[in-house]
Formats: sequence, structure tokens, C-alpha cells
Amino acid sequence: MTQTIYDNIVYLLSLVGISFGDSIVPKIIIVLLIAVLLLVGVALMVMFFTWMERKVLGHVQVRRGPMITGPHGLLQPIVDGIKLLTKEDITPKRADKWLYFIAPLIVFVPSILVFIPMPFGQGAIVSDLPVGILYIMAISAISPVGILVAGWASDNKYALLGSLRAVAQDISYEIPMVLTVIGVVLITGSLSMQDIVLAQGEKTWFVFLQPLGFIIFLIAAIAEMSRIPFDLHESESEFVAGFFTEYSGMKFAFFFLAEYAHLFGISAIMATLYFGGWQGPLIPGIPVVIMSIGWFTIKVLAIVFFTIWLRGTVPRVRVDQILSIGWKVMIPLALLNLFITGLLVAGGVL
Repeated sequence: MTQTIYDNIVYLLSLVGISFGDSIVPKIIIVLLIAVLLLVGVALMVMFFTWMERKVLGHVQVRRGPMITGPHGLLQPIVDGIKLLTKEDITPKRADKWLYFIAPLIVFVPSILVFIPMPFGQGAIVSDLPVGILYIMAISAISPVGILVAGWASDNKYALLGSLRAVAQDISYEIPMVLTVIGVVLITGSLSMQDIVLAQGEKTWFVFLQPLGFIIFLIAAIAEMSRIPFDLHESESEFVAGFFTEYSGMKFAFFFLAEYAHLFGISAIMATLYFGGWQGPLIPGIPVVIMSIGWFTIKVLAIVFFTIWLRGTVPRVRVDQILSIGWKVMIPLALLNLFITGLLVAGGVL
């Protein structure tokens, strides 16, 4: 049975003579503590990614990026957070107040929940769900609902058109992404994220066994993250700021946090499915837990760096081209990859 973060905390407390017995209150406290750690961890990664994106894009464009606030601008994300907290929160007069308020939460909450079955390292997982990857795909499908609600509730034609385009893009690329994941599940024989990581330790990284599936997943993931060249969610040159045109203050901050949390989540999923997750060479003298979390972090950062580099390199694709690629190219190729994988698994090759 896979050890979770909860099991490790209970074990560490038992070493110092603390035992809970049948009492439920301490267990609830530990669960709440894990939830807080997850939120803080994701928030810190989001802050780092905002700094990382500015610095990488700065070097791509032959400039230095943030340099004034802290060493090499490391404190810039904190200043940005304070700015968003102190900004005036304006609600459009004719907006649907209730939907306008909950739309940022509908987008933000799923971007955090996807990390529950994510194996950050050996023994560093919140819950090893038997249907982990299915849970992640289902939770990820909730965000487009929030995007559509935000566009509708704002009572702004640009926000509504932007939300419709964003949802159309998400649906178009969610399908090939799920189809490629099925190929990984066929090879592993399990929906558990931890089992997928362990299967790659027994065989090899699935990026080598599923090269076509990986390429399809990568393109679909960039579209799902709304990164250039598929950044129709914002479309600054066409729809002001897309579906969140009318949002400001903390409501805008929730959309902003969700975008980078989504970047972190998709990169973590890709590292787990195709690059062996937390597995990697061990260095004598360093605890396995620390090494495994370190390898997982390195793989995630490499994927994030690639997406940022892509943003500074290629232009945006037109909306008709994006949808055509999704429906006419990506889905047929994903079905072909699934068919070939099924034949190879049935024949005992994989």
C-alpha cells in the first residue's frame, strides 16, 4: 500500500510518543494541516512561475526582466500580490452578481484539487486514489464551466465572445488529451498515478513507448493551459482581456492564480505520465524522499521552461486554425495512437 503524507505525519508523531487512538479530532487537524500545506505549496510555486516567466521572457527578448525588487527581482511576485489585494474591486452595474462572484472560484478550486492524487515524491502524495488520472481529467473539465459563467455574468459582449471561444478551445483539446491518457492506462493497467510512476520504473519512460501520444498530449496541454500559440482565453488584441475583461482586484487574482496553478498542474501531470514522475538516480547520503521530490521538481520546471520559451518564440494561431487542428488533426491522431497501443498491448509487445 502506498504511503501518503498523512501516514508519514502520523509515523513521525508516533516516534515522539504521540498517538491518536480512536480520537477523530487530531485526525481532522492533520487533514486540515495537509490542505493548508497544499495550498501554500501551490501558491509558492505560482509565485515562482510568475517570476520565472518574466525572467525567461526577458532573456529571450534580450533584456533582464525584474531586477529592482529583491535580488534579481525575486520579491516581485510578493509586490504583485499586495497590489492585487489593495486594488479596488469593481462589479459591473448590470452584471449577474451571484454568478459574477462564484465564477472565479469555479475556475480556481479545480486547479487546486487536481493535486490531491499527484505523487510529488516517494511517500509525498495526499491520496493515492485508485482512479487518480480519471479524477484529474474529470476535475479539469470543470474549469470551462467557470469561464463560460464569467463571460455570461459580466454582461459584456467582449467577455462573452471571449468565453465562448475559450470554452470551444478547451473542449476541442480535452478530447485528444483524454484519448492519449488512455494509451498510458492501457500500458500500465491502472488508473492510479502512483502505479503509472512505478510502471515506468519497471519498464522505461512512457515518452519512449508513446512518442506520438506524448506529442499529442503536449500540444493539447499547451492549448488547455491557454499558452501561446493557443492563448485565445485572453486574446488581448481582439477581446480586451477575454472572459475576465470586467474583473478586477481579488476576483481577477483568482483567475490569475488559476492560470499558473493550471500550468503547474498540467506540467506535473505530463512529468508523471511520460517522464517517470519522481523517479531518478539516487545520491548516497540524501534521503529518498528528498531526492524523489527533487527529481519531480526538476522535471516540472523543465516543462514549464519549455512552455515559457515557446511563448517568447512563436506567434498566436488564428481561432479557426486552432479549432481545425483540434478536430481534424489531433483527435484522428489520438485515435490512431490508441488503436496502435491497443494492438501492441494485446500482442504482448508493451
